[in-house]
Amino acid sequence: MPGGSGGSNPPFAFAFAPSSLAMSDPRPIAILDSGLGGLTIARELHALLPQEQIIYLADTARQPYGSRGPDAVIRMTRQLVRYLAGHQPKHFVLACNTSTALALPALRAEFAEHSFSGVIEPTVRAAVEAAGNKPQPLFGVLATEATIRSRAYERAIARRRNRAAVVLRPASLLVPIIEEGRTASDPLVRLAVRQYLHPLIARKIDVLILGCTHFPMLKSVMVQVAGPGIEVVDASARCAEDVARRLKSARKLKEGGAGGMRCIVTDDADRFRQLSTKLLGLSIDQPLLVRPDALPADEPAFIRAAG
Repeated sequence: MPGGSGGSNPPFAFAFAPSSLAMSDPRPIAILDSGLGGLTIARELHALLPQEQIIYLADTARQPYGSRGPDAVIRMTRQLVRYLAGHQPKHFVLACNTSTALALPALRAEFAEHSFSGVIEPTVRAAVEAAGNKPQPLFGVLATEATIRSRAYERAIARRRNRAAVVLRPASLLVPIIEEGRTASDPLVRLAVRQYLHPLIARKIDVLILGCTHFPMLKSVMVQVAGPGIEVVDASARCAEDVARRLKSARKLKEGGAGGMRCIVTDDADRFRQLSTKLLGLSIDQPLLVRPDALPADEPAFIRAAG
């Protein structure tokens, strides 16, 4: 579909019959991220639930989120949710570790009529399982600056595993390197990965958590650099399984029919499409272009209530 612009009234929407929701819910699943990274989850979700319709919104004009402060991340994520709410999704997936860490609690409180899931809890569950029966496992977390500062992974690991230790390592430069279209075979990528992983390897971590949805695109080189003694956790599949479980529990699965994915970006639709093919092997339709200034305004809740 050719690029365009949109606001609170989406230029396209998936039709659904409200009377059918008790048996089958054909409304779309909304996935949002700052860039390409969340496509790793969208790909797994489509493989798991091929009958479902997915709307994927990438805020490519304002990425990366990982170098921004909490207020900015919450404000931008809230704008994406308000825009996607116009498509009447049955579930929101925050396919961004930074948005999950900083914005998810606020979104659940403000948009109580909608259901949300993030990426940190499913990732930590997978990491704890990977640690096995080690009495005092040491987890290494590779993530963006904002995710590291939130300490969300430390708290999530502490809730699930006693006597575990966590080493945090910010790696924000990996996101722009990936968004440039560089792959795991690129010498610059290999150099950057070695530089970021060396302190974690030196600490003798047991499990390496890829705490950014961009990082699974470099998993092959991460595994090579980490070596055989470290479990590398890419939880894209687990995040998709978490969404499927939530939809099944809420009786919101779509029964039968053809599924698909529509992508929306806030900048450079052509490049997004090209990189999705180059980095992930996906063949997507031309993304819809919605500039940031066409997104719903981020008004405080008390102002909206007064209006």
